[in-house]
Amino acid sequence: MADVDALTTLPETDAPRPGEVWLVGAGPGDPGLLTLRAAEALKRADLVLHDALPGRGMLRMIRAGASIVNVGKRKGATPVPQAAINKRLIEGARAGLRVVRLKGGDPFLFARGGEEALALNEAGIIWRLVPGVSAGTSVPASAGIPLTHRGVSSAVTFVTGHDGAGALPESVDWEALARLGGTVAAFMAVSRLDEIVVRLVAGGLAPETPVAIIAQGTTAAQATLRTTLGACTLAAKRAGLPGPAMVVIGEAAGLAASLLNMAPAPPAHQGVRAHA
Repeated sequence: MADVDALTTLPETDAPRPGEVWLVGAGPGDPGLLTLRAAEALKRADLVLHDALPGRGMLRMIRAGASIVNVGKRKGATPVPQAAINKRLIEGARAGLRVVRLKGGDPFLFARGGEEALALNEAGIIWRLVPGVSAGTSVPASAGIPLTHRGVSSAVTFVTGHDGAGALPESVDWEALARLGGTVAAFMAVSRLDEIVVRLVAGGLAPETPVAIIAQGTTAAQATLRTTLGACTLAAKRAGLPGPAMVVIGEAAGLAASLLNMAPAPPAHQGVRAHA
């Protein structure tokens, strides 16, 4: 039993110290996917600034008496500007608080963790990264989609569907992605899905290419829409899936139905729709 305890219990020193900021990955929404180190940081933090998390169960892990501030963003809306978040992190650390910045998924994958780390560096604040389970891999998996599959997909591209202003990112060569093949896992892409489809089809991707749209992945409210590239824009509008949602494009997305039949998800996590 001692060996097991050693694997599941972190030392007292493995937690934020006064004057430090920890950038912590909250995972995709299911509290069970929070790492041990992330949970321990929440238990010992004095100040927690958190994203608009799809699953809020992990907030109950924060110790009583800690200050909890929601600084989340949705679809380009920024009620708390990034500069203000950076300022609050720095001020908290300089006040001698143990500060946790709780970010959805992984802090360094489409989560602005790099921007916050640079701001902390410039201010001379000690910080630490606690990686999180990325929605990019866990959300498709929760819907029964293997991003890679021998003979089907040997490459995966993670991409964001909109930039800081909410527009389709000009830096992404969607036509090149169509020619590359494999699987495309697109974060925050539903609002720009019509433009993405046009660009991918122009690049040569067939309208019959399977697409899966997974809303609120890994949470009890998860719902998956299975469709095709040519039909996905209209299907998504009709379905009215709640955010956040991930769009998976490629032949691997078509494997979801058979794999879910083989190993269905727990009832609380099922919500699968099909659209021809």
